[in-house]
Amino acid sequence: MATADLREELTCPICLSIYTDPVTLSCGHNFCLGCIESVLGTQEGSGLYSCPECRETFTQKPKLHRNIALCNVMKHLEITQPEQKDTGVLCTYCVHSPVPAAKSCLHCEASLCDTHLRVHSKSEEHVLTEPTTSWGNRKFSIHRELLKYYCTEDAACICVSCSLVGEHRGHQVELLNEASEKKKKKLRNVLQKLTTKREKTEKRVQSLQKHRRGVQEKAAGVTERLTALIRDIRKQLEDLEKRVLSDITRQQEQLLLPISDLIQQLEKEKDELTRKMSHIEELYNMTDPLTVLQEQESHRDDFCGAEKGDNEVTQRGDKQVPAGGDLDEGLISVTLYRGLADIVTDVKRGIYMQVTSDIFLDINTAHNNVIVSGDLKTASCSVINQQRPETPERFTDYAQVLSTRSFSSGRHYWEVQISESGYWREWCVGGCYTSMGRGGDQSGIGENNKSWCLCSYNKDLYMRHNNINTLLHPPLSCDTVGILLDYEAGRLTFYELCDPIRHLHTVTVTFTEPLHAAFRVWGDDVCVRILC
Repeated sequence: MATADLREELTCPICLSIYTDPVTLSCGHNFCLGCIESVLGTQEGSGLYSCPECRETFTQKPKLHRNIALCNVMKHLEITQPEQKDTGVLCTYCVHSPVPAAKSCLHCEASLCDTHLRVHSKSEEHVLTEPTTSWGNRKFSIHRELLKYYCTEDAACICVSCSLVGEHRGHQVELLNEASEKKKKKLRNVLQKLTTKREKTEKRVQSLQKHRRGVQEKAAGVTERLTALIRDIRKQLEDLEKRVLSDITRQQEQLLLPISDLIQQLEKEKDELTRKMSHIEELYNMTDPLTVLQEQESHRDDFCGAEKGDNEVTQRGDKQVPAGGDLDEGLISVTLYRGLADIVTDVKRGIYMQVTSDIFLDINTAHNNVIVSGDLKTASCSVINQQRPETPERFTDYAQVLSTRSFSSGRHYWEVQISESGYWREWCVGGCYTSMGRGGDQSGIGENNKSWCLCSYNKDLYMRHNNINTLLHPPLSCDTVGILLDYEAGRLTFYELCDPIRHLHTVTVTFTEPLHAAFRVWGDDVCVRILC
């Protein structure tokens, strides 16, 4: 590494910069090739040349000898000097070669490189700043003085004269450095707040990106699983098609085999009959009576067979061939039905959802204004009291009924069909814990923290829990609702079974008790029916 003294030895006396292509005069002093040529060029008219360093004179233009040793030093020696930021501002005093400025003097309105900066005046009036060519915004244009103060009342940078005799006289002023530090402090606070806000935003972005990846991965997994399921369904349908078509072919062969045999026998009989007919026609056309009579005796069998009517082959064929000759479509239908039922069972298993077909209404819980159908699948409202016996399970204040079974694990799905007409009608479908109260204002489905339901009041559709209604829009466009319960995942989801199927709402909660299917009906001709 070059020391400060070595740096001075490697500095050109003309440009005060590190040597570029150093050359030597006969007096022994070194210069940049470009610098000395420029100086000697200005001396040509006088007829006398001199060394810029020692002032030794030459009558002829001195020869320039390349300093090989110095060139090698410059080539191989790493010289330490602070890397200048390329501001585009050059040193005012380096006229022979452009050198980047390190500082600018506001007093001199000049820019200086590191070398000229060392010999620059250090007095207070010489204010140094970052390299610049914009001197006007550093001085007050009227007073032509440096801006040294900051007026806090007018938020303006001012000079000394402005604060003494100008329009800012008597105002609260601060030194620029002090005012700058105060502003920087505020900026640091703002920066800290913005940094914190940006970090929160970044975390939110990362969270959303993670969620997006999760959705994409789940969608890809579901797509792959359902694609495999549908591919398997297609394969099972193809196998079922082959099996049914094979049954049709087998029945066809069983039906056609005796028919083909009879056709073959009847063809032979037809040929024999044709022969006999030909012989009889020939005999009929004879004119000699003796020949006709004698021929009759020798071919008596031909005449007898014709007079007897249908022969044995014809009679047997009529008995063996069924009247309709149809396939056994009942057998084919049974084969098709059982095959499709097996496929549906596999499909239900493949989508990890148990279609709960054994959901029945518990008449012991039914309010006395609720009519329960004989198959325990339909609940309807009636103004006539059903006079059922009082039980601890029975609802006493709301026209409601629960299912006989409850769910404490697994995925379950059932469908409900709603029928309603007239005014002042309400229905609710959903689920509730066994421990939900059966009497009082909070015993209604959805009006406590132990039940969740989808309800409709005069066509408006709501999701209700803990007596809080959430309006759903638009209302139902069809009369069938699907309910999917995923007990472990804590989800109770409602779907409108229109085309296409529409998601209505999903309840997300940690279930802590067994859950019953729950139903409420109120109003004229309002009923709900469990379809599956």
